[in-house]
Amino acid sequence: MDRREFLKVMSIAFSTIPWATFSDRARSNSGIIGPDQYYSLSEFGDIRFLHITDCHAQLLPIYYREPDINIGIAAGYGKLPHLVGEKLMKLINIPENSREAYAYTHVNFRDLAELYGRVGGFAYLKTLIDKYRNEFRGGPDNTLLLDGGDTWQGSATALWTSGKDMVKASNLLGVDVMTGHWEFTYGEKTFYENIGNFNGNFVAHNITVKDESLFEGVEAYDEDTGHAFPPYVIKSMAGFSVAIIGQAFPYTPIAHPGRLVPHWSFGIREQELQTLIDHIRGEKKVNVIVLLSHNGMDVDLKLAGRVSGIDLIMGGHTHDAVPKAIVIENRIGKTIVTNAGSNGKYLGVMDIKVGRNGIADYRYYLKPVFPNLLKPDAGMQNLIRHIRKPFEKKLGKVLAVTDSLLYRRGNFNGTFDQLICNAQMAVNNSQIAFSPGFRWGTTILPGQEITLERLLDQTAITYPNTYVRELLGSEIKDLLEDVADNLFNPDPYYQQGGDMVRSGGIRYTLSPSASSGSRISNLTLSDGTKISPDKRYRASGWASTGENNSGAPIWEIVSDYLNHFGVINIQKTYLPDLAHIKHNPGISIKSR
Repeated sequence: MDRREFLKVMSIAFSTIPWATFSDRARSNSGIIGPDQYYSLSEFGDIRFLHITDCHAQLLPIYYREPDINIGIAAGYGKLPHLVGEKLMKLINIPENSREAYAYTHVNFRDLAELYGRVGGFAYLKTLIDKYRNEFRGGPDNTLLLDGGDTWQGSATALWTSGKDMVKASNLLGVDVMTGHWEFTYGEKTFYENIGNFNGNFVAHNITVKDESLFEGVEAYDEDTGHAFPPYVIKSMAGFSVAIIGQAFPYTPIAHPGRLVPHWSFGIREQELQTLIDHIRGEKKVNVIVLLSHNGMDVDLKLAGRVSGIDLIMGGHTHDAVPKAIVIENRIGKTIVTNAGSNGKYLGVMDIKVGRNGIADYRYYLKPVFPNLLKPDAGMQNLIRHIRKPFEKKLGKVLAVTDSLLYRRGNFNGTFDQLICNAQMAVNNSQIAFSPGFRWGTTILPGQEITLERLLDQTAITYPNTYVRELLGSEIKDLLEDVADNLFNPDPYYQQGGDMVRSGGIRYTLSPSASSGSRISNLTLSDGTKISPDKRYRASGWASTGENNSGAPIWEIVSDYLNHFGVINIQKTYLPDLAHIKHNPGISIKSR
């Protein structure tokens, strides 16, 4: 920390009153602390679970802005994980301008990003994981590192190597058990190759094969059950037996092109899960059952109340950085539910004391990974250099400079989403543009260069091709209604996708609490002209889950746009008018 940074820290520290953080094990004075203090944990329990999820192949430290809007519907109204910003800070007693405020919220993000720096990075994550393994009573043998999926996708190098770079990184990180989601979008053959090179256990009880004859000789395939992968694994730790069941993303063929996984069948499979748990409890005599889930937190919370016998759900998919575990009661007991954020930005730590009927007591921590508080692991640094070396020139290609904060994440358009939509309308000469509501994608600070690497952080998928087509006004409304139902359906089991589709060139009113098919109204072009159901409009988009489009990959379209302007300023993003919903204490609505 140089003198200028130190003085800035001190000015913030003395502008705030003394505080007690949400965890008395992580006290600091607005960041003026050492790593030993910040990352120290009290000794507790018999077993330690370490949890990462949704890293999205971000090997290096990055900036990542948390959402400012996360609308909770029905049972999720006004509750975690749908509390953001100041409301989240108040709930768990986070002080203003602290490291925790920067890590868990979007509040004052730009200033705090400059103060506290980048987050995550596998070399630093590796250091923290090793620390928590080695310091735990009984040593590493009493710990497990669980990966909730979406680790092998999301960066340029992961795309260009079909996830093979991330398999190497996962092995060096020491992942013991994982499940998946975006990993499947490399295709079935490539995915089987990747898990063949993975040193840990890949588990997924909710994926079966459609034609058993196609899987002869595939090592991961379980011929006895028809599962595409082993449904669970049992580990012996501290004299106890622990079962880890995998719950992969249940809607993979819906959220992505079905042609990528033509021989696998997915689903939540609640009843099959209950039967499996009863079998493991009765015949395997395990002490603790953990569900390693990629359902999304709302689905996990519902599942925890309906399926009995799960002691702990460590979840992912929705990127919710929830520093507080949630306890759900069910028919015969309780289930603890956690979610560990995204982008390698956090490490979840769950210390449990094992009792006669599962978990007797626990301590949970969600630790942000701050590179300026940790020494990077030399072995991981060397691996990352090796992975990136063949691609350095391409990764560093400068496309433009941004004058504004570019980010993605939230129920509606982020500034980088708006940039992608603007580029499509300009380059493809369309009136309207759509972009998927992906939750992954890093953040770029004002004044920084937009490189090809940063663009691919937002777009690195295996079906990136763009399209331009004529859509009826009625088709545009139907598209918006369909995505809104995925996001705002009151039953979490029907929430099958990401956030709301990003749009350019249109305006509309959204009623999240309305019934299916009735959430979208007042649909107009940006100039206020009403969109007619029977009129056709020129629309552009990308990442279609239906047709295999032949248009240029989206990164080529955006690259052309950025090269033309050189300097980008996106101050306004499109936020629909929200109607027919009580003021949600978990969101902050601002005019944009």
